[in-house]
Amino acid sequence: MAFASAVAVLLLSAGAAYFTIARLRVSASWVLHTFSVESALGELDASMASLARARTGYAITGNDQLLETFDSDVLVARQKLQRVIALTTDNPRQRESCSRLEDVTNRRLDLFRQSIALRKSAPRDDAGQKNLTNEGLTLTLQHVSLVDEMRREEQRLLALRMSASNRLYVTAVIILASTFALALLLFLIHYRLLTSELKARALAERAALDGEDSLRSLTARLLQLQDEERRKFSRELHDSLGQYLASVKMNLEMYSRAHPEEDEFLANALRLLDQSISETRTISHLLHPPLLDEVGFASAARWYLQGFSERSGLDVNVDIPEDLIRLPRPLELGLFRVLQETLTNIHRHSKSEKAEVDLKILSEHVILKIKDYGKGIPQELLVTFRNKGIGLGVGLTGMRERVRELGGHLEVLSDTTGTLVSVTLPIKSNQQPAASPVAALTSIPDPRS
Repeated sequence: MAFASAVAVLLLSAGAAYFTIARLRVSASWVLHTFSVESALGELDASMASLARARTGYAITGNDQLLETFDSDVLVARQKLQRVIALTTDNPRQRESCSRLEDVTNRRLDLFRQSIALRKSAPRDDAGQKNLTNEGLTLTLQHVSLVDEMRREEQRLLALRMSASNRLYVTAVIILASTFALALLLFLIHYRLLTSELKARALAERAALDGEDSLRSLTARLLQLQDEERRKFSRELHDSLGQYLASVKMNLEMYSRAHPEEDEFLANALRLLDQSISETRTISHLLHPPLLDEVGFASAARWYLQGFSERSGLDVNVDIPEDLIRLPRPLELGLFRVLQETLTNIHRHSKSEKAEVDLKILSEHVILKIKDYGKGIPQELLVTFRNKGIGLGVGLTGMRERVRELGGHLEVLSDTTGTLVSVTLPIKSNQQPAASPVAALTSIPDPRS
């Protein structure tokens, strides 16, 4: 409202300025009109004076050249008189004065013609010329009086118009100054309100960012706890349930050797027990493969991909360097979880028959790319995932948070020919690499123990 009011005030001041300029232009035109009337009156005086000189000269000398000058000056005088009449048609008082001036002028012209006619008919009639001259002097005085009256009237009109223009100018200046001050005040109010709103918005954004940071920290902590829980559960399955199943198998084998007559039932039980031990070991390794801690990501990834290909029937092409060095433990775990989640999504949703896994190690980054040739992800879901981080399920969302926590970048590209998941993680100089493969192998306990 403050901004709209300020704009309205400025528009009002603009209208006042336009109105003032228009009136000043009108005033300027009236000033020019006054000067034009005075100039026309002066030109009429000069024409009449020229006529008087030509008439007097002809009356004295009878020079025909002066008669020609008189005839041409008559036309000029009538033109000047018509111009004065045209310029004063807008004022009733000036029209009346101009009518009287026209009458006096015509009478003077008639008197001049009588003098010329007398000179032609009676060149020696000085008394007649003197009478005409005296009568012309009276008309001349009337002419001068009327011209002065019209000039004074024009000056009076000019003074009135200038006074009105000055009042209008002062009023416009006051309006403009007032509207400018009011607009400035309204803009100041608008600035203060806008500043307050921006501060409130900045506080809200900061609170949102703090909440987002807290949420990310919580997510990272949950993912860490999940990994720890998986590692613990994997160890419990392997060390506890696995050992119990192995002991049961040993007891059954001993019982089978002591009671060969029950060989068929015991063989069936041993076969089921072997499957249970195998499944337990597989679940334990999937939860947290021991190879990941012992010999690193490369061996754990190859073991996982081989088993995944056998279980799912998916043809997986693997390109992982043979001489891959040990990466920092958080990076190895993050890469392995991304590999697990992506291949699970490929098996469940893509309907692809093959996949490609490519790992590259650069000087400061490690890049993992996983591509399938399935039906792809709908673009609207992909756009929602990129903009808001939702729309593609919990797995990809958790994967992105895990990658972000490691300082990396997750990119998902998809069309009707397949989907590419690319993960780039930085190898920070302050991160300590996991134990080397040789050291890890030497620390693996002997299975016979």
